[in-house]
Amino acid sequence: MDDRYNKRGVSSKKEDVHNALKNIDKGIFPSAFCKIIPDYLGGDQSFCNIMHSDGAGTKSSLAYLYYRETGDISVFKGIAMDSIVMNVDDLICVGCTDNLIISSTIGRNPSFISGDIIKTLIEANEEIANWYTKNGIKMTLTGGETADVGDLVRTLIVDTTITARMKKTDVIDNGRIKENLAIVGLSSSGKANFENEYNSGIGSNGLTSARHDVFNEIYKKNYPESFNPLMPYDVVYSGPYKLTDKVESLPLDMGRAVLSPTRTYAFVVKEILSSFKDKVYGIIHCSGGGQTKCLKFGENVHYVKNNLFEIPPLFKIIKDVSGTGYKEMYQVFNMGHRLEIFTEESVAQKIIDISKSYNIDAKIIGYTKKSEKNKLTLTSPDGEIEYMV
Repeated sequence: MDDRYNKRGVSSKKEDVHNALKNIDKGIFPSAFCKIIPDYLGGDQSFCNIMHSDGAGTKSSLAYLYYRETGDISVFKGIAMDSIVMNVDDLICVGCTDNLIISSTIGRNPSFISGDIIKTLIEANEEIANWYTKNGIKMTLTGGETADVGDLVRTLIVDTTITARMKKTDVIDNGRIKENLAIVGLSSSGKANFENEYNSGIGSNGLTSARHDVFNEIYKKNYPESFNPLMPYDVVYSGPYKLTDKVESLPLDMGRAVLSPTRTYAFVVKEILSSFKDKVYGIIHCSGGGQTKCLKFGENVHYVKNNLFEIPPLFKIIKDVSGTGYKEMYQVFNMGHRLEIFTEESVAQKIIDISKSYNIDAKIIGYTKKSEKNKLTLTSPDGEIEYMV
């Protein structure tokens, strides 16, 4: 797997990025999920500021393929959602659930990405901001940058930056994660009551691997602009499926399943924090690093995940067609839940009930205990897997 990642120009662990950042100031809450700085915007010592950037990653290239094959331009609305949610759902992990100011950055190759696609993305950003606001999380779109960078970008890159201001007393600091806590997982798949269709749960991580392992070689012949021409051909679109293929285990075709817009948990978390903030010791967005993301937080914590959700069908398909082992799958993909809340067992069921009221399945997926250093023990269908810092 490491060899395939390297050939595709990606890394599951991003060691070089983490090494580059290890000496950078981590803000006024060093153990928080996002970097938090003093209130430079308002000058109030009781407040703090957050600025965060993320994007849809290589998922946008898959949207391009789907559009070219089907003419369905609406898939780019999902890419706009991916880019925004990947930021919002990082911010909710520090307790920031309102008054979000967003800016969009789009880099396109105009030889392949038309003005209609750009228009769809920009209008989708406005629709999504209004949707969040109508559902109780005020979001303001300030504009952004759209650049023609065809000599750098083969198709499309969609990123978002969010700025927010919040009270320091409202911050969820993952440094509070300790032993004897229940881990409540919120499902990544299914159909939440605010979603329009079934969500495969894939989110916006591991898409380079997913799209090349799942989809057929016909696409490297028909759309060479959708991948790096320096990649060895044996790792480019090496899977069995066409974008519009149907499989029995999924209610969507394969293209739309992999393009499922990243689910937001913001509405759920806002309601949970309104009632149980003092009982929430940490929140982790299982994005980059998948189920091993927790290892970055807390001190001397042994994370035990022994009651995970059944693996959603899409992840089973990815595993089967790629031949990837479970240890790697859980490190790249969320595999069934993308948000973890660390709480006391006495309130875990109430948090679960709130999540289920949004038709998002939730359950206690594990617990924490004391350890000499951070580690994770995870129960997979093949037995226990251990990960160390």
